Amino acid sequence: MIRIKVCGMCDPLNVKEISDAKPDFMGFIFYPGSPRYVHEEPEMAIFHNVSPGIKRIGVFLNESNHKILDLSIRKGLDMIQLHGNESPVSCLQLKSAGLTIIKAFNITDDFSFESLMQYVPVCDYFLFDTKSENPGGSGMKFNWEKLKEYSLDKPFFLSGGIGPEDAGMIKSIGNREFFAVDINSRFEIAPGIKDISMVKTFIEEIKNEQQ
Repeated sequence: MIRIKVCGMCDPLNVKEISDAKPDFMGFIFYPGSPRYVHEEPEMAIFHNVSPGIKRIGVFLNESNHKILDLSIRKGLDMIQLHGNESPVSCLQLKSAGLTIIKAFNITDDFSFESLMQYVPVCDYFLFDTKSENPGGSGMKFNWEKLKEYSLDKPFFLSGGIGPEDAGMIKSIGNREFFAVDINSRFEIAPGIKDISMVKTFIEEIKNEQQ
C-alpha cells in the first residue's frame, strides 16, 4: 500500500485538522531557509496535535548531528529526513543513535541510482525529489519515468511538485520499492497551511482502491 506524508506543517490547528485525514506521516521542516520553517523553538502543540499512529518526521538540511539528535528527543520525532549533502558516515552516526533515517536525493535525467549504493546500509528509506536551486523545493516534478531505472533494495518516498490531480499517475507507478508519496506546497492555501479538503480527498483516492 502506498503511504502518504504531508510535509511542511507548522500550525498547531492545521496539524490537528490534517491528522483527521489520517496520513501516515507528517513532516516538520527545521531548515531556516524554508517558508515552512517551524522556527528554532517551535511550540510543542505542533507535535502534540499529531494523532497517534501518524509518524512525525523532522526535515533537516546540512544540520549538525548533535542538533538533530537533541531536537529529535525534545520534540518527540519518530523519523529524520536529511535533505542536504549529508555523508554516509553522518547517516550512520544518526542511525546508530537509534534514529530512523530518510535520505533525500535530487533527481535529474542523468542521475545514476548506482551512486546511492554507499547509502543503502546506513539509511532506512530514500526520498527522491526534483533538483532545484531553492533548497525549500521547486514545486515541480522530475521525470517519473526515471524511476524505472531504480533497482536498489531500499524503499523510497516520491516527492516534488505532487498535486491533487496526480493520484492516478501515482497509483500506476509499478516499482516494487515505491513506499510513500510526499505532498506539500500544491495542497496549501498559504505556506505551511494545508487545504483540509484537498488533502483528505487525495488520501482517500490513493488509499481506497488499495484495500
